[in-house]
Amino acid sequence: MTEKELVTSDVAIAIDSCDMEDLLTAIAQDAKKRRNDDSDARPFYAMRLIKENKIGALRVPKALGGGGIQLKELMQVVIRLAEADPDVAHLLRSHFSHVERLIQLGDKTKREQALEKIVNGEIIGNAYTEISKNAAGSSKFETTLSENGENFRLNGTKYFCTGTMYADWVSVMAETSAGKVVSAFIPTDREGVIIKDDWDGFGQKGTGSGTTIFKDVTVYPEEIKEFQEDKKSFNAFLQLILQAVIAGIVRNVVTDAKELVHKRKRTFSYAPAEQPKDDPLLQHKIGEIASIAFAVEATVLAAAESLERATNRTGDYELDHDASLRAAQAKVVVDELALKAATLLFEVGGASATKQSAYLDRHWRNIRTISSHNPTVYKAQAIGRYIINDEKLPVGVVYF
Repeated sequence: MTEKELVTSDVAIAIDSCDMEDLLTAIAQDAKKRRNDDSDARPFYAMRLIKENKIGALRVPKALGGGGIQLKELMQVVIRLAEADPDVAHLLRSHFSHVERLIQLGDKTKREQALEKIVNGEIIGNAYTEISKNAAGSSKFETTLSENGENFRLNGTKYFCTGTMYADWVSVMAETSAGKVVSAFIPTDREGVIIKDDWDGFGQKGTGSGTTIFKDVTVYPEEIKEFQEDKKSFNAFLQLILQAVIAGIVRNVVTDAKELVHKRKRTFSYAPAEQPKDDPLLQHKIGEIASIAFAVEATVLAAAESLERATNRTGDYELDHDASLRAAQAKVVVDELALKAATLLFEVGGASATKQSAYLDRHWRNIRTISSHNPTVYKAQAIGRYIINDEKLPVGVVYF
């Protein structure tokens, strides 16, 4: 198979398994078709392409049949996927995070068995979050795993299960009758697993971030892993994936801004040029949007370099903390700049750009939805506390 290249920014990524540019074009066309035909349609076709082209295995070592790309390169792929369809990039977030954990498994046999599923194109979803009195990100769960003869029974309800409705497997966090926290790794089509497409957010509508119910689901002993919270572990990867998705959205904002100007047939009576494309004020706005897109992407990739260093030196607390710090700083900056870019788009298009049929508000809604994960105010405060008092950022609970 011939080697293809995906060019993102100034970096060329070698992709052996597929023609990435053709894939991205197909995903973008599918997203546009869904917007035009039915805004509530879901990216099942795009996910079929993702599975067929083994995009979920890009980080799996080449020796095991994967793409073997570096972590920074994966973030570049996420950015491009988000440019084509932010729902698709976002719903793969848990999958890519699982792959990172699987790559680091100490048991070689279990690692290779698990990664074989990924190389075959299978996708992993999540079922962690519960709406309860426990704080978000807590390691306390109301979902239960109880003994049932030689096996177990899983019961509970999970929310915000992004990507699970497209997944082949799901990782579920639960508590045993003894109060131990465990994860159960089970197929999504097992009897008793009920996946609802009931996410009603105003953005990222196609991510499948709905409810998953587990009703007397059989779980086998080999599918269970006891969870041990690492008091020195950070979780920068999951955060940075979201910022990469936002970076891709802003790239799309630039494209839409350019198209808006070229489609405009008239201008204002007091505009400084007869043609919108020659209007220096519109040129200025698009230049500002494009510069934001560059800054956002560069920030994400700089943070990815810190995360790469930490990933290559597993267990190094200082490198892990630096990666978490950079990811937090990226979030604080990226969220604000991206929302500004999505707003500036309407300065380019005028009142006609606000038509619902134009669907240009999707960028702001999607960015606002993603940026609401792990509120920026907490990230900024933790950064400031570290700068002033040298108090380290809090660790993240890793549910894998």
